Amino acid sequence: MSDNTALLSVRDLQKYFPIKRGLMQSTKGYVRAVDGVSFDVSPGETFGLVGESGCGKSTTGRSILRLIEPTGGQVFFGGKDIRKLGRSSMRKMRQEMQIVFQDPYGSLNPRYTIKQTLEEPLIIHGMERSSAARTKKIAELLETVGLSPSRMNRYPHEFSGGQRQRIGIARALAVNPKLIIADEPVSALDVSVQSQVLNLLDDLQKQLNLAYVFIAHDLSVVKHISDRIGVMYLGKIVELSDADDLYAEPLHPYSQALLSAVPIPDPDAKRERIILQGDLPSPANPPTGCPFHPRCKDAMDICKTVTPQWKEVRPGHHVACHLYH
Repeated sequence: MSDNTALLSVRDLQKYFPIKRGLMQSTKGYVRAVDGVSFDVSPGETFGLVGESGCGKSTTGRSILRLIEPTGGQVFFGGKDIRKLGRSSMRKMRQEMQIVFQDPYGSLNPRYTIKQTLEEPLIIHGMERSSAARTKKIAELLETVGLSPSRMNRYPHEFSGGQRQRIGIARALAVNPKLIIADEPVSALDVSVQSQVLNLLDDLQKQLNLAYVFIAHDLSVVKHISDRIGVMYLGKIVELSDADDLYAEPLHPYSQALLSAVPIPDPDAKRERIILQGDLPSPANPPTGCPFHPRCKDAMDICKTVTPQWKEVRPGHHVACHLYH
């Protein structure tokens, strides 16, 4: 069941990609990209989702929006299970759920002017009937994201990466959504531009009471924008907590390793660097027991055979690790 106070409730979400081989393209196995993910997002909240590349973060975001169809689980938005919605109902629901993509260069149609790019969702959802009303709305959107409306007839190649990402944000805002999934929205940008875009997202959230699912691999970025954070490893969330609590005292050995790599501004402060051994295992052949045990410095015999259960160690701080059972 979904949480009645949550805008978004994800329950045991799964996305498996079939591995096909041979002349007949028969299925030989599955890549378990997302393997039982659950979390809630309240109105106006930012939920951060972090982990190494290949852990299933982006697949989780796209599965929530049904840009790719989930294999299993439930996704409740506003109390409705969107996995049960038909095509027309899902299109209408997408007006309330939008995405900002990672690549500001690949996510904009190079043949469309900025006006055409921002006009398209307005036409699809029938929001502004007249051309004059749409032009006025587009001018307001560009001003909202810090761009001049006088540039709406230009093409994407005439803008910098940071400006293109602002256009992507404007496109997401065009249909007045309640939830935006931000899929690594600053990872392709220069460091000097990242803070500008993060501040813009923060300001927009306060103005419009937006909820974000903020996907990233950089924990220092996630800390500044997230209220709660889920740490993801090999298709599963291994720790979930308030942002401050997670940074003050991470419980899962994987979270501890990730946080040990975050730079500390104070030159006198000391933090032990935890170097993870080996590479991320293949989601097509995950380890038995705890998926992290082959790389864990605290691994015990039970970790190799028994999957750890989800446990609330402190109020609001959950972890899946045998050290806390």
